[in-house]
Amino acid sequence: MNHDSLCFALAPCQTNDGDARITASIVPAEQRMDFLPKHFGARAMMKFEMSVYDWMGNLCPSYRGGYWNYVELSNGGAFMYPAGVDAFEFTVEGNGFHGTVSAEVAGIIATTFAMNGMLWRGWDSLNAKYELLLEFIGEHPDAMTIRRALD
Repeated sequence: MNHDSLCFALAPCQTNDGDARITASIVPAEQRMDFLPKHFGARAMMKFEMSVYDWMGNLCPSYRGGYWNYVELSNGGAFMYPAGVDAFEFTVEGNGFHGTVSAEVAGIIATTFAMNGMLWRGWDSLNAKYELLLEFIGEHPDAMTIRRALD
């Protein structure tokens, strides 16, 4: 999958009343170093990033690491997802979810679990970013799948 098709997958949507929905944009290579501290803070960024990778490995045993795209949302939120793979087989032991999801959806789920876990451990600084990601999930074309995985 090339970069252009990824951008197309993240293209802005329009609601029935014409208002723009939350848009998602892949962070360009020259801005990647700023992404984690900008969105998750200097203290939390490394812990957060490692937590996302850990969740991905737990939810998708076939995941073996790799390059991740960083995504900024027009509402100020952010998430990350694995690049170079179209889909992942996902299993959430705690709620019985099992299915094949796109790499983008896999990343949204892993990012959400990571943020939630850190919030439970007292990283209150992530609360606003968590809420912004949930807002985006509500508008995502795969919102039902994402919510089933997160419930």
